[in-house]
Amino acid sequence: MRAHQPEHLFVMHLHINTYGSYVHVKEEMFEIRKRNAQGEVEKQQFAASRVKGIVMTTGSALSTDAIRLAMQHNVDLLFVEHDGSPVGRVWHSKLGSTTKIRKTQLVASMGPEGLRWVKTWLLTKMGNQANFIKDLKKHRPQHADYLEDKLRRLAALSLSVQSLDAERVSQVADTLRGLEGTAGRLYFETLSYVLPADYRFAGRSSRPARDAFNAFLNYAYGILYGRVEKALLVAGLDPYVGFLHRDDYNQLSMVFDFIEPYRAWADETVFRLFSAKKVNKAHTEPLAQGVTLNAEGKALLVEAFGRFLDQDSIRHRGRNLLRGVALQADAHQFANALLSQAPAITDQPC
Repeated sequence: MRAHQPEHLFVMHLHINTYGSYVHVKEEMFEIRKRNAQGEVEKQQFAASRVKGIVMTTGSALSTDAIRLAMQHNVDLLFVEHDGSPVGRVWHSKLGSTTKIRKTQLVASMGPEGLRWVKTWLLTKMGNQANFIKDLKKHRPQHADYLEDKLRRLAALSLSVQSLDAERVSQVADTLRGLEGTAGRLYFETLSYVLPADYRFAGRSSRPARDAFNAFLNYAYGILYGRVEKALLVAGLDPYVGFLHRDDYNQLSMVFDFIEPYRAWADETVFRLFSAKKVNKAHTEPLAQGVTLNAEGKALLVEAFGRFLDQDSIRHRGRNLLRGVALQADAHQFANALLSQAPAITDQPC
């Protein structure tokens, strides 16, 4: 179990990733029990008012009293697979917003407003990728020509996205996915190229990851998926009504859309761990045709990514904000923008 706590806010996310861990309630506090290597039971207690979210991995358990306490204090409960992919969450029954937001979201998904948002998200994502490569170029002059070539190609792809126009996303969806995919391949090829030789990887892979870098990145994306879904729910948005990603059965399409500008946060965290040589073979374990993070690897990543999201502030829309707070602010801004563009939709029955 790893508690990640920004001291100045006195709140934390609890990541329960040790097999056999049990979360229950004692004296109106969350208590986590687990056995150490010597077989002794270790206990830790956390005041509910200081817990913002609890992430449960496979092989751990929690009591119904713990669920009740979490709901009373608006503590998010997220359940994830061993690779960090979210499988479900427990959320209080009140969404806390007008249904008008979700109605306007559905309308926007079928018109030019949806395309404008998709282009904004993808251009921001590609801009973040380019900025990260520029930062790498500053500190790696020996790779300047290689990195400059990648930046030129990313810039050309961004211009192609910017020039697309249509009445709805579906008319240019395949083109958008193709441009995004090409940019992603260039970007990850670049990250691999500048890493130490022992850490290089052959492109993106998931379920399972073929290498340690992708195993770390997949788990970081899993954490981010959970954060994005919660931000959308809090803002009153529907995580299932996407603009670009297909509306497959039970697919969190808007989560996959809205996450795009923020993937760079996970990329940077993982890259820094590898470039600083903080990752070793003790952090992963083999799977059939791939690798996954073990408890030590998850603890390393959770600590680093939690600090990046909830302790390190950035300049965002004219304010100094923690990244986690900025994400929530962007979700609210998206919801408000949809409402401001909405036609005469009311919450009254027709």
